[in-house]
Amino acid sequence: MSASDKRSFVFPPPETVAIPVIGSEDAFPVRRIFCVGRNYAEHAREMGADPQREPPFFFTKPADAIVVGGVDVPYPGATADLHHEVELVIAIGRRGSDITPEDALDYVFGYAVGNDLTRRDLQGEAKKAGRPWDTAKGFDHSAPVSRITPATHCGHIDEGKISLRVNGDLRQRGDLRDMIWSTPEIISALSTLFLLQPGDLIFSGTPAGVGPLLPGDEVDATVAGLDPLRHRVSAARAHA
Repeated sequence: MSASDKRSFVFPPPETVAIPVIGSEDAFPVRRIFCVGRNYAEHAREMGADPQREPPFFFTKPADAIVVGGVDVPYPGATADLHHEVELVIAIGRRGSDITPEDALDYVFGYAVGNDLTRRDLQGEAKKAGRPWDTAKGFDHSAPVSRITPATHCGHIDEGKISLRVNGDLRQRGDLRDMIWSTPEIISALSTLFLLQPGDLIFSGTPAGVGPLLPGDEVDATVAGLDPLRHRVSAARAHA
């Protein structure tokens, strides 16, 4: 037994965040969450940006922001404008850096549907002040995600409908072909900035139609060929 195996902790270490995998009893342990900003031209325009094909930019969420589909998401505090953003989620299964677009899909374990929940009012304030987006994007329960479908089951997804409904009403719809940067390009660019590791997730951007959510709303988010993401927004939960 090594010295590290004998370590004790001042309090119990946090549990590993994990997502169920379709066709397996094993779960996918989440290491980090990366998100791509403004990866659909129409969404970039609705956010007041110019959708030119400049290099992609990224922000992050903590791993414990994950909420597995089917579990209620509490309406967060400090906001009056919570928004939904349906996204294809890429699950990384191999370690790598400086990955070429030609090799990038070899690093994909599978895919899921995610909802990049956003405190839009806090994001707007941060943009105006030139500040980071952490409080707008990386809050508790801000990353609902469906079960992961392994690439061995669904192949590598480069096209297909993506949509989100709230209480049955269609809010967002698009096609993965409309992404400004493809999945291989996203992985390649991100791998020049970080050493990608098994367990990393990449939220790949959202189509136009983002909008507000309220307590009691039922969300149904889909990407063609993947397990759908469904969750309810519950009343605000007080911090313990």
